[in-house]
Formats: sequence, structure tokens, C-alpha cells
Amino acid sequence: MLQVNSLNLQYGDKHLFKDISVRLNGQDRVGLVGVNGTGKSTLLKMMAGYQETDFGVISKSKKSTLGYLPQEFEGFAPGRTLRQEAETAFAHLLKIQAELDEVNNQLSAADPSSPGFSDLLQQQGELQIQLDSSDFFHIEGKIEKVLSGLGFSDSDMNRDCDDFSGGWQMRIMLAKILLTHPSFVFLDEPTNHLDIESLTWLEDFLKSYQGAMIIISHDRAFLDNLTNVTWELSLGQLTVYKGNYSYYITEKTERMAIQRAAYNNQQAKIQQTMRFVTRFRAKSTKAKQVQSRLKQISRLDILELEDSENRISFRFPPAISGGRMSVTVENLAMDYAEKQVFKELNLEVNRGDKVAVVGANGAGKSTLVKIIAGHITPASGTIQQGHNCRISYFGQHQAQELAPELTVMQTMEQVDVEQTVTSTRSLLGTFLFSGDEVDKKVMVLSGGEKSRLALARMIMSPANLLIMDEPTNHLDMMSQDILQEAMKQYDGSIIVVSHNRFFLDGFVNKVLEIKNGQATMYEGNISYYLEKTRSGTDKQKIGSQKTSRPKAAKSKEARKAKAAARAAAAHSLKPLKKKLADFERDIEALEKEKGSLEQILADPELYQDQEAFTDKSKEYQNITKRLERIYPQWEEVQEAVDHIETESAAAP
Repeated sequence: MLQVNSLNLQYGDKHLFKDISVRLNGQDRVGLVGVNGTGKSTLLKMMAGYQETDFGVISKSKKSTLGYLPQEFEGFAPGRTLRQEAETAFAHLLKIQAELDEVNNQLSAADPSSPGFSDLLQQQGELQIQLDSSDFFHIEGKIEKVLSGLGFSDSDMNRDCDDFSGGWQMRIMLAKILLTHPSFVFLDEPTNHLDIESLTWLEDFLKSYQGAMIIISHDRAFLDNLTNVTWELSLGQLTVYKGNYSYYITEKTERMAIQRAAYNNQQAKIQQTMRFVTRFRAKSTKAKQVQSRLKQISRLDILELEDSENRISFRFPPAISGGRMSVTVENLAMDYAEKQVFKELNLEVNRGDKVAVVGANGAGKSTLVKIIAGHITPASGTIQQGHNCRISYFGQHQAQELAPELTVMQTMEQVDVEQTVTSTRSLLGTFLFSGDEVDKKVMVLSGGEKSRLALARMIMSPANLLIMDEPTNHLDMMSQDILQEAMKQYDGSIIVVSHNRFFLDGFVNKVLEIKNGQATMYEGNISYYLEKTRSGTDKQKIGSQKTSRPKAAKSKEARKAKAAARAAAAHSLKPLKKKLADFERDIEALEKEKGSLEQILADPELYQDQEAFTDKSKEYQNITKRLERIYPQWEEVQEAVDHIETESAAAP
């Protein structure tokens, strides 16, 4: 068990933590969430012992151990290979082995009749028992399993750790934590440097991990799949929710509605009181009543609304008109420093396709999208753009490549497109740059602000093919949701590289896997792709051969077969569409009723009748839960309708 007792931290007038107390139990899987600047990383550092607190504020059981992965890592000392660095996770066992080797050497040179011989035998036995009762003799297998799962190859084992990039060094640090198997695991953004394959391996590994953990992450799927408790930091307070991130969002929404209603009620009472005070302050006959009401206000525990972080709010402009085909890639080949990235790669992206590009780090995902965007010239092969194809590109390091000496407004003015100052300011406002903030220099912006600015600049250019490389980097989950919805609504084509599964699942309809220099296309979203790659079925190779296009059947038999297929589809669709209409009618009615209740709950007068308030709150919660049940059923029927209609349209 680990306990936080009355933790306080203040910077100037801002209370980062106000009397926080919380307990981490042995099997808790905690997602630590909160808007930017609430102190998530600071709290994790304090609990891990990397930032000082007052004596007794953080306490844990003596025998418990702790592993901490920071968001930023300074690197390893040079001169140690990957294997040697991984072995340091077992330093205590290696020390015992060294002591045993020394005792064995002494025994081989000692006279059995000497006085100290029996002591050496006893020491040898004790050391051997310690090793036998540990996993010492399985060290090599464990190291290879963990390093392999995190994406390291056999050829990496003897490389100097200092030769690896920062992202790979973070993986080494993570591997060491997993190998030591501590009682508590604290992970600050562990998915930042992982590809989907390594991420899913880590997720599976942590699911079976015997110990408590706290995870800070902007990957919603990662939190949902691993956590059973959510800690939220807001206004210096920590609130515990007994469920994963999705559970927290649902509960938070309901609690915020009630909290806002209570806040509005209190503010209305305060305003009413102050109107009385203002009106009668000068009348001596009312002086006692005025003072009484002022004392009532001074004794009030003033309610505060929790942080409601500003959120980016935008839509991509309508895609400009273009042809059926957005881009065609034929026999593409690329290599770096005599290492082949891919060869004979073929790809077609149709108008309206939303394609996720996935693969292990180093497989060539970023290289491929840069080639398609025209930023890199391939070794061989052709890239043919469709009729009137206009590309807008957002690179993985686009935010870091912004000119630091320019202001936010000047950065936008660099885009070669006619825009008025008013329209540019309006667009920047949707990305949270308002007022004097447009005059800030890029060099003083945070990572998240730079990413938002780079996205805003991208949107200014009209296009019908968006190419985006890790667009969610540095974006919090609220902003990711807004971006996801914008990409879902976009009527053009999208090619996106990302390891964020929840983000991709919301809008992609195809997944392109780059592996061993070849490309494989999967029809469906990321969840479908992960399911099929695990089972090894239902994939369409597009590597060295083009997919042949079916020709229209001209024979009488073919026309009859097609007519029969359509009739069968219509027969199957009829009951499904009726059910779909019923669901939509119920949803519309419930949504309307929910909206009416929200207006009632927002009325301060309601809180004068506590019983009525409780009844309306319960009614609101019941409707919300009914909607939560009916939406998945509606989606299931809609998917069945879409599947039948697609199959019918594709029938020869």
C-alpha cells in the first residue's frame, strides 16, 4: 500500500494541490487524468520519490518496490550495451552470483581441515538457496522476451545504449522497469514512443502484471483496457472514480451537470442577497437585516466549477472537387544507407477513403506519406495524383519545424492563400489563440500550442487529400476527440499515420500495414485490423501485384444472379430497417426529453425544493442510461444494414 496524506503545493497564488489524501492499494490500476497544468506529472514524481515533499506526506510499506517511467529521459551512460543495461534490472541477483563465485574460488583453494572451511560451505549454501529461490536462471529468457516485445531485434542486443534515439532509450527504461517487477509501477505517457505492435504487446503484458500501477496517458484505449480506477486532478483537488476512463467520462458528465446547477443556484442566491444589500444599505431601519445577510454570505462555502478546459472547435473546409482516384502508387521502392525500406509497393487511394498507415517503428510509414506528399523523392516507382488532386500535409515534426522567431499571426500569413485578418483571427480563435495571443512568438509556445498552430496552418490550405503523420502528438484527449470528429466529417480523402487506436477507430475505413518492405491493405478500422492480424486471416495483399478490378458481368445468367442477390438483400434489409427506424424514433424522443430535463436542472429555482431536484436528477440519470443502452443496439443494426448494402452493391 502507498498513502498520500494531506499533500499541499502552491506556486504563488495558484494552489496546485490542496490537502490531497489518497491511497494506492496493491492491485489498483489507476488512470491519472486532468487538464493540462493540473499537476499530473508532478504528483507522480512526488509519489515516486523524485520530487521532495514534507516528511510523512508520502508513505509506503517497507518491503514494497517502485518503478517510475518519466515523460522525459536524459539518457544512459555510454559504454554499456543493450543487453548489459537490461541485466542491471537484476543487479541484486548478479551481486549474489558474484559473491557465490568468490566463495567457490575460496573453497577450491582452501584446506578442508582448515577452521574457516565449514563457514565457507555454509555461506555457499545460503547464497545458492537465494539464487535457486529466485528467477536468476531465467534472466536471459526474460530479457529477450521483454526487449523483443518492445520492438528490439537480436542485432540490437550488442549495440551501445547511447547509439539509440531518445524514443528507443525510453523503451529501454521501460524494459528495465518491467524486468524488475516492482510492487508499484508509475508510467508517465508510456505509449508516446511505441508503435501499435509494441503498444498492444505492452498492454497484454501489463494486463497480467501482478502489482499496482498509475498511468498518465492521452491514449484512451490504453487507459480503458488497463485501468479499473480513475484519479482526476482539478482545482487542486483529487477525485476518485471507481472505473476506467470511459466510466469516468460518463460519471463526470452527470456530476458536472449537478455541480453546475448547484453553482448557478448559489450564485442566484448571492446576487439576490446583494441586490437587497445594495437597495437598503443606506436605510437605518434595515441596517440590522443588511448586516445579517452580509454575514450569511461570508459564512457560505463558495462553490467553484471544476476546470472546463477550452477545447479546439473546428471543421475542415469542404474538400475541393476532384476525380474518383485521389492517388495511385506503382512499384515504389526506397532505401536509406543501403537498407531497403520497401520495394515494388503498389497502392490506390480512392476519393473518400480514410486510410490508417501502421507498422513497426522504422518500417517506413513516415517515409511513405512524405513520398506521397512530394517531400521525398523515391528510389524508383511512380506517384500519380488523380484529377485536380490537392494535398495538404501535416508532418510528424511539423510543430517543431515552425519558425521560432515568427508570431502566431505571421506563421498563418505565410500560407499562400487569400485570407482576411478577420478570417485568420477567427480560425486561430477556434484553436484557442485569441486576443493578444496571436502576437506570441512561436518560441514561447508549449508543445500542444505548437501542434494546434501547425494544424490551423494546414487547414487554411484548400485540399481534397489530407496526409497527416502523428497529428495527435501533444494533444490532450478532449482536443483529440474534436480532431477525430472533424476527420470523420471530412468529405475528402485522408491518409494518416498514428499509433492512437481509439482516435483512428473513429473515422478510418481502411488500414495499410507496412511490414518487411511490403504493404497489406485491410478493409475496416483498427479494431478489425488487430483482430485479423492476430488470427492471420482476411487480408488483401497489394505489395508486388496490383489488385485486379472485377469486370461487369454481361451474360444473362450473371444478370439473373445479380437480381436474385439484390432481392435477397432487400428481403434481409426490410426487418432491419424497420428496427433501425424504431431505434431512431426512440433515440430522438429520449434526446428531446433529456434536453428538457437539462433546462429544468439548470434553473436555480429548482434547488429550493430538494425533493424535486432529487427526482429530476434521477430521471435525468435514467434517461442517460437508457440512451447508453440503446446507442450500441442502434449501431449494431446500422452496421448490419451497411454490410448487406455493401455486399449487394459489390455483387457481380
